[in-house]
Amino acid sequence: MSASEGCTDKSCDLPDIANEPHEGPNAPLNWVGMSEIEVPVHMLNGKGIQMQTVARVQAYVNLPDPKNKGIHMSRLYLAVDKMLSDNVITPKLLREIVEHFVESQEGISDSAYLECRLEFFERRKSLISDNTGWKAYKVRPITSLRDGKLTTELSIEVPYSSTCPCSAALSRDIIQQGFQDEFGKSGSVDLEKVHEWLGTPEGISATPHSQRSIAQVRVRLSDKVDDMPISRLIDQIETALPTPVQSVVKRADEQEFARLNAANLMFCEDAARRVQAELNKDKTLDDFWVRVNHMESLHPHDAVAIITKGVEGGYRDDPREFPH
Repeated sequence: MSASEGCTDKSCDLPDIANEPHEGPNAPLNWVGMSEIEVPVHMLNGKGIQMQTVARVQAYVNLPDPKNKGIHMSRLYLAVDKMLSDNVITPKLLREIVEHFVESQEGISDSAYLECRLEFFERRKSLISDNTGWKAYKVRPITSLRDGKLTTELSIEVPYSSTCPCSAALSRDIIQQGFQDEFGKSGSVDLEKVHEWLGTPEGISATPHSQRSIAQVRVRLSDKVDDMPISRLIDQIETALPTPVQSVVKRADEQEFARLNAANLMFCEDAARRVQAELNKDKTLDDFWVRVNHMESLHPHDAVAIITKGVEGGYRDDPREFPH
């Protein structure tokens, strides 16, 4: 059937170059479709409240027969526009959309891919005070249909703070030297004087370096999952890395943040293993891939560690931003 066959509007009378003979190189196409489709979408936050945000969508199907000139591209857009923007995003909805992608191509495609890049907004509580503030997390729900198998994945980026254990040890050494210089000659130590000295710049004469860091996590959801577990995944990552960046702080919150950094000194290797250990507890995740990025304050480069769940045939240790 041609792209225009069965139409009832004026476009039936217009030229349709897609139906002209196919000239030039013939080859199957892995994917063809559209990217950067801007669509308003609806999500549920961790409290089950519906929120709206904007997604940038990639929509593709394959073209395995080299004799086929092209796909019915507008049908992908229309499916995204109607099905995605009118409903709350769930794994079930995403699966229905990619299945519709294939059905809309009238037998010329058998695989489909849908990806939504969006910011997921959630109110997060301050560490000590009763304040809450908005935090935006970069999220990518992804669903694909290949070889008759549907797969739903979720990618997320969670920012946190990391303090270098080596730098902390070196800072403690300088503080110890300062203490020795100040009190080592007297032969006895006065508690009040030590307490007072510790509150001076000389008392804390070195501080460890820390940096804003990002955990990039991609998970493959079990077929049993019927919601988008974004809030739960954020909680799991921030449990493993309990130094999340804060949106609003009072002095008590900032002090608690400093305490948490000192109590959770982390190399990038430590951070990656912490996230793996936490995600391993979640039986709804068939697979996961984790990359932690410590954006060094000491160096002009980043420290990176990558770890996976380690299932056979699962995600590989791909060093790219996200595996494909």
